[in-house]
Amino acid sequence: MSNRDRVQALARPNGHLVAHAKTEGRAPTVVFLGGFRSDMTGTKAIALEDWAQRTGRAYLRFDYFGHGQSSGRFEDGTIGRWLDDSLAVIDGLTTGPLVLVGSSMGGWLALLVALARPSRLAGLVLIAAAPDFTERMLLHGLSPEDRATLKREGRLVRPSQYSSEPSVFTWRLIEEGRDHLVLDKPLVLPCPVRLLHGQSDPDVPWEYSLQIARHLEAPEVVTTFVKGGDHRLSTPADIARLIATVEELIPVPLP
Repeated sequence: MSNRDRVQALARPNGHLVAHAKTEGRAPTVVFLGGFRSDMTGTKAIALEDWAQRTGRAYLRFDYFGHGQSSGRFEDGTIGRWLDDSLAVIDGLTTGPLVLVGSSMGGWLALLVALARPSRLAGLVLIAAAPDFTERMLLHGLSPEDRATLKREGRLVRPSQYSSEPSVFTWRLIEEGRDHLVLDKPLVLPCPVRLLHGQSDPDVPWEYSLQIARHLEAPEVVTTFVKGGDHRLSTPADIARLIATVEELIPVPLP
């Protein structure tokens, strides 16, 4: 069965459909949370699924509202809406402990899920995590003219280096994101945390992971920097490092 054939849809009360693919296996369930405008068919998401199937581990990947194979217009999405999708698939499709793997914006959502479901957390892996990016990176990085345009017109269109389609940022994304900031208050987690970041990341500076690590209160926080690594960290060496990092957080099964 191909990866696309495995995709199913979870119906939300508002009529929205969340596309997802679940692999049955031993707990804890590893859940992949993708980045801004990414989808669940990316290199890291599929590599983790292949690993889960080889090792008999439970795994879940999915697309947020307006992403990939889920319904909705991308520019109608917000951090809160994508968090609701994340909690809906996790609550509806998994049981028991979780290891959350969040990439870029998915790192922000993984932190929000962790705060919402602390009793279920076995571990957290953050890849080039971008919590609070709407305020600290997007808005802060705009020129006064672009900021005025965004506020006046409600949207700003910019070319994307990762897609032929331009990126659309909305003022609603900024405003609603302020309800979900995590670095402006104590950030206490009950599980070990691993941060991975490329030092040649053009989108999220590697120093940002240092700030997150300093801000976190958790039983164990380990930060790994990859010299020459880009934002995606999807080379074969990067994937091997990611899988090894996830395995660090998973108990070895009894013989």
